[in-house]
Amino acid sequence: MRILVVGASGFLGGEVARRAHLAGHRVVGTYLRGPGSSAAAWWVRLDVRERARVRDLVAAEQPQVVVNAAYRQSEWTATADGAAHVAAAAAEHGAHLVHVSSDAVFSGAAEHYDESAVPDPITPYGAAKAAAETAVRALHPQAALVRTSLILGHGASVHERRVHALASGEQDGVLFTDDVRCPVHVDDLARALLELAQQERGGMFHAVGQDTISRHELGVLIARRDGLDPDALPAGLRARTGPPGALRVHLDSAATRKILRTELRGARRFLV
Repeated sequence: MRILVVGASGFLGGEVARRAHLAGHRVVGTYLRGPGSSAAAWWVRLDVRERARVRDLVAAEQPQVVVNAAYRQSEWTATADGAAHVAAAAAEHGAHLVHVSSDAVFSGAAEHYDESAVPDPITPYGAAKAAAETAVRALHPQAALVRTSLILGHGASVHERRVHALASGEQDGVLFTDDVRCPVHVDDLARALLELAQQERGGMFHAVGQDTISRHELGVLIARRDGLDPDALPAGLRARTGPPGALRVHLDSAATRKILRTELRGARRFLV
């Protein structure tokens, strides 16, 4: 199978590309600033904000599947417009699309959000991701949209690096006890995305870990796993100090789990 991984130089995209390559698929991976170090993909520079360039790449490569793991948290055009450009190109050339979305599309006002929940974002990034979902659904109705949460694994994630920096005193700050998410391991998430790709499933999916856990408790688990002192991790309240955003966002993934063979482990299990 020919797979185009948009954003393959990133943490999640790189793992998707690696696993697809190991499974025997032909992988083209895109990057913006610099190619990834893996030999799993044929690397191509792509700025998803450039609609014509996206269309030309998909036309040239003729992938059977496009996995879009690209985003720039601070930039609407990359997150929202870029998603629309990828969806339009995939639909035009008959490629199945797996689009990665985020729990940032929700405010946290509800007790939990299942796959049918309507986005109610309260941050610019959440609004951009919600707009991307709308565009993908309109332009590529058969696409799989996959909402996820904090992505961890192999010590390489943003949160894991931050825990190490806080524990060593290299960085100031706190880990919030009231900022609650459903972390997922990058291995599990990449497998789930490829499973949805191979089955050519469409619709909305929630691919998150089974544990709902605060950023501080998550940091404690990381510290214990890595032989650091959990007591060195400062705790605080996001509601008191910011930044603004949702506090508790619990993605209900029951419907998604019923159709996946991939197990989506909880953080209390994979951080041991």
